[in-house]
Amino acid sequence: MFSAPSASICPVLKQPEFDPKNFVASLPLLPGVYRMLDDKGQVLYVGKAAQLKKRVASYFQKTNISPRIRLMVSHIANIEVTVTRTEAEALLLENNLIKTLKPRYNILFRDDKSYPYIVLTGHRFPRLTYYRGATEKRNQYFGPYPNAYAAKESVQLLQKIFRIRTCEDSVFNNRTRPCLLHQIHRCTAPCVGLISDEDYAADIRNATLLLQGKQGEVEGKLQQAMQDAAASQHYEQAAALRDQLQALHTVQQKQFVESGRATDADIVAVAELDGGLCVNLAMVRGGRHLGDKSFFPQNVYGGNAEGQARGEVLEAFLAQHYLSRSVPPLIITSEEIATGPLEELFAAQAGRKVQIRSGVSGERRQWLEMALQNAVLALRRQSEQRAGQGARLEALRAALELPQLARIECFDISHTMGEATVASCVVYDNLDMRSSEYRRYNISGITPGDDYAAMRQALQRRYQKLQVDEGKRPELVLIDGGAGQLGVACEVMNELGLSDIQLIGVAKGPERKAGMEQLLLPQREKPLQLPPDSPALHLIQQVRDEAHRFAISGHRARRGKARTASVLEEIGGVGEKRRRNLLAHFGGLKGVQQASPEELEQVEGISPALAQKIYQQLH
Repeated sequence: MFSAPSASICPVLKQPEFDPKNFVASLPLLPGVYRMLDDKGQVLYVGKAAQLKKRVASYFQKTNISPRIRLMVSHIANIEVTVTRTEAEALLLENNLIKTLKPRYNILFRDDKSYPYIVLTGHRFPRLTYYRGATEKRNQYFGPYPNAYAAKESVQLLQKIFRIRTCEDSVFNNRTRPCLLHQIHRCTAPCVGLISDEDYAADIRNATLLLQGKQGEVEGKLQQAMQDAAASQHYEQAAALRDQLQALHTVQQKQFVESGRATDADIVAVAELDGGLCVNLAMVRGGRHLGDKSFFPQNVYGGNAEGQARGEVLEAFLAQHYLSRSVPPLIITSEEIATGPLEELFAAQAGRKVQIRSGVSGERRQWLEMALQNAVLALRRQSEQRAGQGARLEALRAALELPQLARIECFDISHTMGEATVASCVVYDNLDMRSSEYRRYNISGITPGDDYAAMRQALQRRYQKLQVDEGKRPELVLIDGGAGQLGVACEVMNELGLSDIQLIGVAKGPERKAGMEQLLLPQREKPLQLPPDSPALHLIQQVRDEAHRFAISGHRARRGKARTASVLEEIGGVGEKRRRNLLAHFGGLKGVQQASPEELEQVEGISPALAQKIYQQLH
């Protein structure tokens, strides 16, 4: 009779230990990308090399490597390599892998999806507006701007000078009299013919020149037009041009740091303070300093910055930030780095020459020093904020007797009379709110308005993953609600085998005032009420309020979408495709409601009879 061999006869074969010497010997002297893996197959680090053999060998030959790199090397169980044709190709592949895999030992920057622009649309009477998203050839785009505030402030200032329309087409096409913006001298009311095509086009040309940094040319044109109007005894027109000149002078005095040349450039500076690193990005367009934005790299802060040269951080930022994003002709850096592969990739992406320069002088040096100063200020602000958050967290640890408390997750439910119920989960970890880890849950399959069932569903969907070791485990879960919601949370966590995670219900208290919150703990009969000035309570309020905000915004979006769809769904003959075409054409339900039957006919798939039917249904 056949019997299975015993374990002593047939032992489990172990994977051969990684031999760096033999592995390096097999590598070519070619450009490529290497991925360092641990014994579980997780990627520790992704790097690029002009010569794979020399670069990989350096990790095992150097004796002066930093403790951080030494720790990484001690965990290497395997290395995978991909050969590329050029170092520029290796850089591109490296960046894509870093963004996809997010290795533990790579410098990571938060990926901002898009930057705001100012747009002049391609209409007969162009519209001036703030914009994010994909570009269209028929429009003119100016920017990008470092933040929404800078872009919107520029739009307001251009309104003051040139009084260009900012309203949407659905409003513009249906005006019968001037709007409030015309009355406060922020629009020339082309919608009702109060300005000619030629005069409006002149304002658009001047606005374009100003956005391109040609202030002197704009001022010269306005002065000449004012003199011509005065000479022709068109005094009202001359007075309007005088007002434009005065507004232009005001803008020049208060808006931006000016340059003598219409330069387009980004200034990228890296600063270090008490082990923390910050990259400051300042944007100059048309010779105007539009503002700046600070970035804090992950995997280098809080003691991990040792061995991380500022040049390495800067190079990582340039690759992660600019690949697949708009690149200016000039990038000024605070550190000298190898620019060849980056310039090659950026030039191919932009379709023109791109220069990266570090040794600059004159006004460019002043820009760079200003960016360095702003990076240091951002680090100081972050340090102060973290110190304050640290004090709050320590106070909460003491109040709850949770000495290891680091990660907090908080849940809230939002709906309107049971409609469009949304549950939110926000995360506080490492002394800050972690918006990238927030989650919303669209609740369905429950009795409308049943908050207990909604909370049960949200908690089950969130923490089922922990049963199979997926996701991060919190030390504290806050439930925005009273004893009922807390009871449901306890039941769910017991069912999932997670009863060791501390749960707290945050009730608003008898007077529902901030500072009067009561903390309901499963193991305590009486609520815990912290003093209104308690740092521990302030931390709970911060996390709870963020969960509330996130839930409400999700609920409003879901409710608005549902109501928009339902109104059009009630109209016979308007299917999903026609609904989508209508909403896209008019920019939303409000635009559809304001449209005339003739305008509705212009939408693909809408016949004259159907347009009349839609109009009658909506009015």
